[in-house]
Amino acid sequence: MAQQRALPQSKETLLQSYNKRLKDDIKSIMDNFTEIIKTAKIEDETQVSRATQGEQDNYEMHVRAANIVRAGESLMKLVSDLKQFLILNDFPSVNEAIDQRNQQLRALQEECDRKLIGLRDEVSIDLYELEEEYYSSSSSLCEANDLPLCEAYWRLDLDTDSTDGLSAPLLASPEPSAGPLQAAAPAHSHAGGPGPTEHA
Repeated sequence: MAQQRALPQSKETLLQSYNKRLKDDIKSIMDNFTEIIKTAKIEDETQVSRATQGEQDNYEMHVRAANIVRAGESLMKLVSDLKQFLILNDFPSVNEAIDQRNQQLRALQEECDRKLIGLRDEVSIDLYELEEEYYSSSSSLCEANDLPLCEAYWRLDLDTDSTDGLSAPLLASPEPSAGPLQAAAPAHSHAGGPGPTEHA
């Protein structure tokens, strides 16, 4: 608590010192400028010669001009100190600037997220259509010669075994059918002819 009270008191003291420096520098500029104007006035002859008076006035004008320059540099330094004080101690303005920057960054992040989501959806749709087109075309063009090599040899062996099993009984069977076929042939020929003659 004591430290929190000391902080505003130090700020107030610092601001008072800034105010005092401002008033002193402005007063110095005004006083020295007024004295320079007074020095430019031509006075009546005195016991001091004009050459000596001129040198004295010239020296005084240089000194007062240097004082004006010094006061101006002090005012510039005061402006720099005030800027630094505002940057370091003006927390509401700093927080407001930070909040504005955060809002801008959040808006930019949301916009990027929306664009990425839209791009993801478009890529998903295109990929789905490409997959459908690929699988439909590959299934319609699938033929026997498109089979793998092992499956092709396996089907070739099955076809060879089946043909061997069918041809073996045909080769091993004798030819008894020649007789009946030959016997049936004359019967068929007689059926078309005048027939056998009967003897009394």
